[in-house]
Amino acid sequence: MSGLLDFLLEHYAGKFPVWLAPQQVAVLPISDRFAPYAGEVALKLKQNRVRVQVDERNEKIGKKIREAEMMRIPYMLGVGEKEMHENMLSVRRQGRGDAGILPVADFLKNIVAEISERKSVE
Repeated sequence: MSGLLDFLLEHYAGKFPVWLAPQQVAVLPISDRFAPYAGEVALKLKQNRVRVQVDERNEKIGKKIREAEMMRIPYMLGVGEKEMHENMLSVRRQGRGDAGILPVADFLKNIVAEISERKSVE
């Protein structure tokens, strides 16, 4: 088993495709006020078998994004005032940057499809 893991780590250089990544999504509230909304988003993702964690640390959003990038988490979802009131997500792709603002339902549909299709890293 460890030989397979070594092969995968070397082959993907740590940048696993979404379906294989240990953590597929990081939800990043821009302040403590938005942690409950971040938790709601994470729950919806978990209910659809997406591996997700909320970064509730009291750090600046830039630091949270940098650390998620370094951990090679495929998707980072920023949540703040606008996103909470409009039921949206500010989506970032690992290594690609800003992917725009999406409704929660659209992001959920897209990531579930991407995981089930087992797309490779582009």
